[in-house]
Amino acid sequence: MDEIHDEIHDECGVFGVYSSENRSVAHTVYYGLYALQHRGQESGGIAVAFADKITYYKGMGLIPEIFTGGNLEKLPEGDIAVGHVRYSTTGASQLLNAQPVVFTGKCGKMALAHNGNLTNTKQLRDKLIAQNAVFQTTIDSEVMAIMINSLSDGDILKGVKLACPQFKGAYALVIMTVDKLIAVRDPYGIRPLCIGTADDDVIVASESCALDAVGANFLRDVKPGEIVVIDSNGIQSYMMDEIPEESRLCIFEYVYFARHDSVIDGCSVYEARQEAGRLLARHYGVDADIVAGVPDSANVAARAYAEESGIPFVEALAKNRYVGRTFIQPDQTQRENSLSVKMNALRANIRGKRLIIIDDSIVRGTTMRKIIKMLRDAGAKEVHVRVCSPIVKHPCHLGIDIQSYSQLIGAYRDENEISRCIGADSVRYLSVEHLVESCKKSNLKFCLGCFTGKYPYPMETYETDKFKFE
Repeated sequence: MDEIHDEIHDECGVFGVYSSENRSVAHTVYYGLYALQHRGQESGGIAVAFADKITYYKGMGLIPEIFTGGNLEKLPEGDIAVGHVRYSTTGASQLLNAQPVVFTGKCGKMALAHNGNLTNTKQLRDKLIAQNAVFQTTIDSEVMAIMINSLSDGDILKGVKLACPQFKGAYALVIMTVDKLIAVRDPYGIRPLCIGTADDDVIVASESCALDAVGANFLRDVKPGEIVVIDSNGIQSYMMDEIPEESRLCIFEYVYFARHDSVIDGCSVYEARQEAGRLLARHYGVDADIVAGVPDSANVAARAYAEESGIPFVEALAKNRYVGRTFIQPDQTQRENSLSVKMNALRANIRGKRLIIIDDSIVRGTTMRKIIKMLRDAGAKEVHVRVCSPIVKHPCHLGIDIQSYSQLIGAYRDENEISRCIGADSVRYLSVEHLVESCKKSNLKFCLGCFTGKYPYPMETYETDKFKFE
């Protein structure tokens, strides 16, 4: 447990457009993916439908890196396109596993992009292999695409309706044929997905901030268990059978994943983070001279903490804007190296001061330990950590890369033990009840499995941890 690595891995972002005319729809997807880059920095791709063909380009790295050198311009004009940014939660970090998944099947040309993670991938894969299916990748998204195709009998909607009840886990899908764009959200609504319009075009995206980026107006969120078909007949909605009475959106969307200017299922991410900061100040306060946030995702909460407590907000850490989210790098060495150039302490602001540092979450502990050392080396007299989420005690199997208890600093430690481990003067976490309260304007029910061990799907048969300590 000494070799605990930070931090939590993000999942993916999806984007799709159905245009009323042939045009450079790839450019629309490009800007949409740019706005969703925070959801995955490992790989990305865009597929475009024109006539009876689908052309695509995928690559490793950030969207501007992938589509440099004329790669975006090489994609043809068309009327439908889908795109994806990825962090690998299942499948190795390599170009072969980049999305969208594109292939030819019973429905002709087809492309699929997926945000989330299935818990029964192995069972489905084995079933398809027994039916002579051939796989080119190691990702669950290809399993979904092949199953949809195998059950379609040439009708993509039929394939989606028959396949989705067999998928267990989290999924927000955008699927494209040469004449349709389909958006699907799992029955619990674990991962977000929304719809917007721009003139006569229809846009589907993981977050509303991506709609804003392409000048689209937010129409609505895709409902849990909903299949939305967009084609020449307009927008049609179909609901899956046996939808749970209550949805289970991943609450980490509000804690960390989503951009703070997004609104998910009627709840503003910005307002939820503000309220989390206020609740920290009211219930978990400590006497100090200044308050600061770990940039950028904790700054909203840190300012709210400062306002509620009356303790001045200062910037304690300067961030290099040209370094991506540290933990999204797929290799631990890359994460640690990039952290060393990502932040620097502002000595003049913190020297001799008792500092409260606000963070959205602590998962493995390495990053916060280094930040605290950095602040002490810069002259901070005391460093008190306040966290805008509960202790992460359990793995996640629904689209976040926390696969084992041995990765979690909080799996077998309380607040005092965590404080000693990371070198803080004190550590306090928001309770589960207060975290849910921070999203009070939504009336949503959430997946809290990483905090409570209670998941929407049973995990008895899922290999959760090879290194669990009993």
